[in-house]
Amino acid sequence: MASGQSNCFHCKDSLCGKRYIMKEENAFCVKCYDSLFANFCEKCHKAIECDSKDLAYKGCHWHETCFKCAQCHHSLVEKPFAAKDERLLCTTCYSNEYSSKCFHCKRTIMPGSRKMEFKGNCWHETCFVCQYCRQPLGMKPLITKDDDNYCVPCYEKQFAQYCYSCKKMITNGGVTYQDQPWHKECFLCTGCKKQLAEHQFMSKDEHPYCLECFRGHFAKKCVACTEPITALGGGKFISFEERQWHSDCFKCSQCTCSLVGKGFLTQQDKVLCGNCGSST
Repeated sequence: MASGQSNCFHCKDSLCGKRYIMKEENAFCVKCYDSLFANFCEKCHKAIECDSKDLAYKGCHWHETCFKCAQCHHSLVEKPFAAKDERLLCTTCYSNEYSSKCFHCKRTIMPGSRKMEFKGNCWHETCFVCQYCRQPLGMKPLITKDDDNYCVPCYEKQFAQYCYSCKKMITNGGVTYQDQPWHKECFLCTGCKKQLAEHQFMSKDEHPYCLECFRGHFAKKCVACTEPITALGGGKFISFEERQWHSDCFKCSQCTCSLVGKGFLTQQDKVLCGNCGSST
């Protein structure tokens, strides 16, 4: 030891025959060095003295015996670990707590494993299989039914319906008419060919028609207002001698009082209430 370093730089006590530690070319006794320069453990909050191993991660320090998984408390020394919300976790605990769970087997999808994602859910690659043939789906086209996934050939074999119009497979939604399946885009008005799905329509000779076409081609006209008469919307009508009236239009031709539920007389093309008919 050089003559200038025979004493502790801080407390000036003699270092002869004692352990000392050099710091920036100055010698310190062990006691002074620990009090001045030792880091404090994140776990136990005690000083990490020079006789202890100081483990550091992102500016924080731990005793070797304190460097443990926050969940299972197993040592992390010389083992892989991850940090989450200022906690250190072994890879197993991190995966169990934060990694995705397989939609099929409900087990953790470990980091580094290939994860399949579909409709907001995750699968192990080996769990993401066709429900029928059990072959991996990978990136193949698939069809979902009742939360189960199928490859296209298996779905067609098990469940597919074929459109009555175009004869092609219906894979999503569709319309049933006369006990037959149709694509929505194939279910058209027989007259004007506009799509009828989610719209009111009427049938004539087993053919579907939109309301406009049905009224224009088949509906009988009201004698009074000449507008088509249909039963849609709860509409009521009066029929007499092959003539029809809307119930709101069935009125006396002379005094215009309603004749619904009342006696009436006919004279030529006129319909009259009892009072007006007896006065003529």
